[in-house]
Amino acid sequence: MWSFFSRDSTKDFPYEIGENVAGFEEKSIWTLKKGKRKGTVDEAVSIFAFEKNGTDTTNFELAKSSLKRIKTLRHPSILQFLDSFENDKVIYVATEYIEPLGYFLDKIPSDNKRDLYLAWGIFQITRALSFLNNDGNMRHNNVSIWSVFVNTSGEWKLGGLEYVQAIDQHNQTIIPIKTPLSLEIYDPPEKSDPSKLKNSTKWNCSTSSSSDMWRLGCLVWESFNGPLKMRNNLKDLENIPKSLAPLYCELVGANPSNRPNPADIITRCRKPNGFFKNELVDTLLFLEEIQIKDKAEKNKFFNALTPQLDNFPDNVCRYKILPQLITAFEYGDAGSIVLNPMFKLGRLLDEGEYQKKIVPCVVKLFSSTDRVTRSRLLQQLEMFIHHLTPAVINEQIFPQVAHGFLDTNATIREQTVKSIIHLAPKLNYNNLNVEVLRHFARLQSRDEQGGIRTNTTVCLGKIAQHLHPQVRQRVLVSAFIRAMRDPFPPSRVAGILALAATQQYFLLSEVANRILPALCPLTADPEKSVREPAFKTIRGFLGKLERVSEDPTLRESMEADVHTATPTIGNAAATWAGWAVSAVSAKFYRSQSDTRPRPPLTGKNLSKPASLEQPSSSSISTTTSSVTSMTSLEHESNDTSVSASDYGADNWDQENWGDMDTSQDPSSPMAAGPSTTLSTNLNINMNANSTVNDLHDGWDNDWGSLEEEPINEELEEKATNDTNHIAASRSNSNSQSQSHSSTGVCNNNTMNNSSLTKNNGDDTQINSSANSNSNWDNYGTAWNDDEFEPIEETVATSKFDEARRKREEKKLQRQRELEARRAARGPMKLGAKKL
Repeated sequence: MWSFFSRDSTKDFPYEIGENVAGFEEKSIWTLKKGKRKGTVDEAVSIFAFEKNGTDTTNFELAKSSLKRIKTLRHPSILQFLDSFENDKVIYVATEYIEPLGYFLDKIPSDNKRDLYLAWGIFQITRALSFLNNDGNMRHNNVSIWSVFVNTSGEWKLGGLEYVQAIDQHNQTIIPIKTPLSLEIYDPPEKSDPSKLKNSTKWNCSTSSSSDMWRLGCLVWESFNGPLKMRNNLKDLENIPKSLAPLYCELVGANPSNRPNPADIITRCRKPNGFFKNELVDTLLFLEEIQIKDKAEKNKFFNALTPQLDNFPDNVCRYKILPQLITAFEYGDAGSIVLNPMFKLGRLLDEGEYQKKIVPCVVKLFSSTDRVTRSRLLQQLEMFIHHLTPAVINEQIFPQVAHGFLDTNATIREQTVKSIIHLAPKLNYNNLNVEVLRHFARLQSRDEQGGIRTNTTVCLGKIAQHLHPQVRQRVLVSAFIRAMRDPFPPSRVAGILALAATQQYFLLSEVANRILPALCPLTADPEKSVREPAFKTIRGFLGKLERVSEDPTLRESMEADVHTATPTIGNAAATWAGWAVSAVSAKFYRSQSDTRPRPPLTGKNLSKPASLEQPSSSSISTTTSSVTSMTSLEHESNDTSVSASDYGADNWDQENWGDMDTSQDPSSPMAAGPSTTLSTNLNINMNANSTVNDLHDGWDNDWGSLEEEPINEELEEKATNDTNHIAASRSNSNSQSQSHSSTGVCNNNTMNNSSLTKNNGDDTQINSSANSNSNWDNYGTAWNDDEFEPIEETVATSKFDEARRKREEKKLQRQRELEARRAARGPMKLGAKKL
């Protein structure tokens, strides 16, 4: 029983008390200690401790008064109270973790950020004094760099509340005596000459806050010069900003009646060109009031925030702005526009904090049905992909991303294809080698947009190193040959360059029997930009075969990477196609190598997994899933014009594939119509005589603009019907409009087919592209060898020209007949009933 009464009562205090903050006890009646909540590791707090010594009752009463004030005063700029313990010998006060401003000033770097930050800190203390003087009718009496504290988010908090007095008629002129005596340097001059108070204005008489304004002036001086040693030093204005100097002189003026009200200080300094009018103060005040802002104001704010973050202190960005952005996203209606600044600030977090704060938001965002949100996520995937674990990507991210392959919006499909390059290193076998390739096969063969088909080929070339060796050997050649038969010229170039960049993955027997026979017809392609890489690639492959023919021992080294999981870049770069390999490894993966270490490049042979023959029953099938219902996607690109190329004849030795030209496919029936802009990653010269525009270098920024208008299969089918069928179908007005549209498409197709025979300024006309284009629409969605037409040419050129001429004559004849029928009927009058 006696042990119960004799036990240490401080054990009930829920915080562990740590070491002292050295030197603070010389500036306060308190001893400042570091601490943390019991049972936690990282929940740090600060503890103000006062231990009663003998008969020291005066300071003990001051400490009790301070505890009472800090419990009852709640304001964003006043020190935050957490808990306390009090008995007849000791007082403990736990607050948020802070550091005295007198120590913190030495840590602020001397750059452009310093003035912005000091303006924010002085604003906060002025706001706290306005709350005390005007709203609370109290006087602080202890403002200095030793009563102002800075928390982890860089906010200045007013403490030192032991001398706070309520203002009334009896004590309005009383200035208390302080302990320690070193604090008396901050007392105003009227303390020694009370007669000066008689000249005070009515406002100063009613609140007696002029002494606090004097101390605020001392705080301003100390913020720019360091601790105040002598009162006469206040006359030195050298380091005081010019925009603040007039107000500072009023604060430290000898006449109390001339010192301004703290509320007036805020009003004056928040005006244009005022000391408190800067980007940091505006940003933080907006975030404090973001819940009452409308959506237009929020959009304007977040659009301007991202470039401003570079001018803000890191601790403010990390602990003040970023939590506000996350809160605005989770509980407000900020939307996807908050992603740019949030991901930019995420770089300041360590891995543990990023996993705790940012990753849950990312996972939540990927499940959004808003197209704008998905588009922004896919565009910024590179900024946070290295923070996502393979488990999170495969189980939570990829199933959502895969819906984008089936989206009806071409922009989402295109960005989904490009995102695979960042996801591929962390995807498991089934997601990468089964699901991704299934979608790629469908997009490359059936997507109506030529740019998406091209980008699919580009992406496949980039992720080749991550594919399983057996899947890679089975898929690559078939996929690239399919691309070389695409009617869209940039897609043919993509197939050629992909073959060159992945040449180390092909057996020499495949080179001789499949690749070279597929490349040879492209040497007679109507587009010079297709012929040139075809010639160069053929020379490279022939060179490999010649070297092996002369020295058969080289075969093993040249085929060393065919069956390895991670081929050696050195071996690939030493070959004739090293320029293409360098483009893949250095250009696109440059940003990734800067943010995380590269995996070891030693090759490792893999056995063929069972799932290669029989996919796992737990695999995620996204090809049959319905497309997620989404809202309309905002148009994010202002430039929809056709981009040209800087990929000339002399640029093939550069270490990049560049950006492909966006010329419309001449074989497309709607090539003459306008097309929306998609991006690609190849840089080719689509027309040697056309004017070219420079695009950004590198794959990881701009993929160019490549899009092919969809081909209307119904109109094509109608255009091939005989004349009698067309005449019968025009028996009513609806049939008339449909036939008129069909005729327009046929005319465009005729014009495009005739323009296809141009040879970019060459003397001879090359008309052999139909061999590679005629059977494109008959291909399926799989990359199997038996689905491709033979490489050898089976129809003579003369027969092809004759058939083509007959088709054009037949189209012209049908057009003349239709025009004659329309002329015979005459125009129909509005409201007339057709007999």
